[in-house]
Amino acid sequence: MSELADFWTERHLCTVTTIRRDGTPHSVPVGATYDPAAGLARIITSGGSQKVRNLAHNPRIAICQIDGRRWSTIEGTATVESDPALVRQAEELYARRYKVPRPNPARVVIVVTVERVLGTYR
Repeated sequence: MSELADFWTERHLCTVTTIRRDGTPHSVPVGATYDPAAGLARIITSGGSQKVRNLAHNPRIAICQIDGRRWSTIEGTATVESDPALVRQAEELYARRYKVPRPNPARVVIVVTVERVLGTYR
């Protein structure tokens, strides 16, 4: 496994930034997972969250995590998926990195097609 992949399996909270309709950034803390082999990152969230509403009009997204001097930002294009199989898969990945998520019948998964990864993770 690469240093980048290792860093994205350690338990770190992230911030996600989406763009509001008025063009201003919206950044909030989240748990995220990254699958470098698939080129995908995932965030589980409620379907009515502000980040989901923002993605409906602008699919650009950035996910950042930091640990002291180590940091990494994933940039890409997001889709919001409600398919139960995709949500379940994202919940399982989340549980491996963090903990079993609390039940949420309104849960969706934000799937990010990774276009760029920045950082210093050594």
